[in-house]
Amino acid sequence: MEFISHDDRLLGLEYKKWDEGFSFVAGVDEVGRGPLAGPVVAAAVVFPQGSDIPRVNDSKLLTAVKRDELRQAIIDVPGVQYAIAEVKPEMIDRINILRATHLAMRLAVEQLADVDFLLVDGLPVTGLPVESLAVVKGDSKSASIAAASILAKEYRDSLMVKFAEEFPGYGFEQHKGYGTKQHLAALKEIGVCDIHRRSFAPVRDIINPPPEQLELW
Repeated sequence: MEFISHDDRLLGLEYKKWDEGFSFVAGVDEVGRGPLAGPVVAAAVVFPQGSDIPRVNDSKLLTAVKRDELRQAIIDVPGVQYAIAEVKPEMIDRINILRATHLAMRLAVEQLADVDFLLVDGLPVTGLPVESLAVVKGDSKSASIAAASILAKEYRDSLMVKFAEEFPGYGFEQHKGYGTKQHLAALKEIGVCDIHRRSFAPVRDIINPPPEQLELW
């Protein structure tokens, strides 16, 4: 396993905050904002200062095999803290996907025993329990955020594979709930299942077809 050198740019933000006096700097990221089915998932990771950190990367740039290898390497770092939280489709429909994403992040952070600063991927997030810095494309700029992205994606992908067994025919094990041609075709043929997000347009239009579609029928 290759580790990140302590002067690597991927640890620049962490060292900056450690030098400012913060002891427990967490990276926070989410996965699953865009799919038509399944939860949105967030993870938070705190690496101890001076620890050997696996050479992580943005989870979207990794193969499934490499992601799984790094997931295990991350949780095996001595003293690491990590937490994962999910917000289910019914809550996404109730409060909207942006608020659900922020809620998942907050729930993940609140599970950590010790945290005093957050590096959050993307735009600013409200309602977090400690001070935070929003980092656009953070999973390519911070080892902690990249690690969180890997844990979140591995957790959600595994969950969607299990849902594929519970709700066969949609191909969840392949597209993980995203709106692929295969998924959209299955939606039209089979209909909506319990883990679909009913507020998302392709699903909503199956439940309540627009007038122009009704005329075609």
